[in-house]
Amino acid sequence: MSALQLAIPTLFGLEGLAADELRRLSLSDVRAENGRVLCAASPADIARVNLNLRTGERVLLVLGRFYAADFDALFEGVRALPWEDFIPKNGALPVKGHSLNSALHSVPACQSIIKKAVAARLGSKYHLESLPETGALHQIQFSIMKDEVTVMLDTSGAGLHKRGYRAVGVAAPLRETLAAAMVLLSRYRGKDPFCDPFCGSGTIAIEAALIAKNRAPGLNRSFSAQKWGWLPSSVWMEAAGEAMDKEFDGNYDIWGGDIDPAAVEIARSNAVKADVEDLVRFEVADATCFHRSSDYGRIVTNPPYGERIMEKKEAETLYRAFGQAVRSLPPGWKVSVLSSHTEFERTFGRTADKRRKLYNGMIKCDLFQYTSSR
Repeated sequence: MSALQLAIPTLFGLEGLAADELRRLSLSDVRAENGRVLCAASPADIARVNLNLRTGERVLLVLGRFYAADFDALFEGVRALPWEDFIPKNGALPVKGHSLNSALHSVPACQSIIKKAVAARLGSKYHLESLPETGALHQIQFSIMKDEVTVMLDTSGAGLHKRGYRAVGVAAPLRETLAAAMVLLSRYRGKDPFCDPFCGSGTIAIEAALIAKNRAPGLNRSFSAQKWGWLPSSVWMEAAGEAMDKEFDGNYDIWGGDIDPAAVEIARSNAVKADVEDLVRFEVADATCFHRSSDYGRIVTNPPYGERIMEKKEAETLYRAFGQAVRSLPPGWKVSVLSSHTEFERTFGRTADKRRKLYNGMIKCDLFQYTSSR
């Protein structure tokens, strides 16, 4: 059990960032694939990755990979895995997953076969005709890609984007993992003034504060694997201690503004829950009037897209005015704007120096990055 493999699903476009994070945690055999990153790990790394990862969606423990083009092969492949090493006789074991470009394309049928195979293996090992499933959750996940089956256990529980600080939100909230990725892609490291003029519920600014302080994003929440008997509770204490020892102390200029007073109040409340209220300021402010006199700084923001929240014409008017405000900044400013609007650069008034494709949920977006010039 000392040599394990983890699979980290990510939003599309964030695989490289998550791989870099894992390497900084000293994990080995890190390999980025479409939509996920794989790495070798020890049991202690399950706690370390869950606590520290900013851009991954969850931490899955890979139990096995094999090919199956029919249900018999799926059943036998799953039953051959050492489930008793990981799931106790009373463990709850629901199954979910997906299948793409494979002969076994019915997800409900695959769920049923996998459940039966796991139950057959555990029933035989524990000498039980039926499993009570009254104990801790051991969520089984599977993916079938071109007939290759990967079977995993979800160590995280709630997705890693649920840091524990956002109890309430505003319309169209930005996922925390994507907000953290935007901050990392801006190269913000806590030294420059940092601003989000469309802060909404404060997610980007709060993630910036966590990054500036080098605070592990998972310290204020719990994980499914904390209740697993084979994983010592000491690994979670040690991982938390290691993470807290790496935190920085400093003074940071992190600001979020929004035209909606209710959003600003929610952002302030979320900052308190994240324990960064002393690091970030939120104010009611109109982004189209944004200005700063400092010679340098960073803007990272997610303005309304014109989908459901605003009409496209209103969004274009907003982008145009915000673009004019940004062009008045000193030349040391760097600007990153996430938008799904196909005409963003035209309405903003400038072609981006860099563009990166990202997904906000199911919405295909671009991160438009600029160095201010006037």
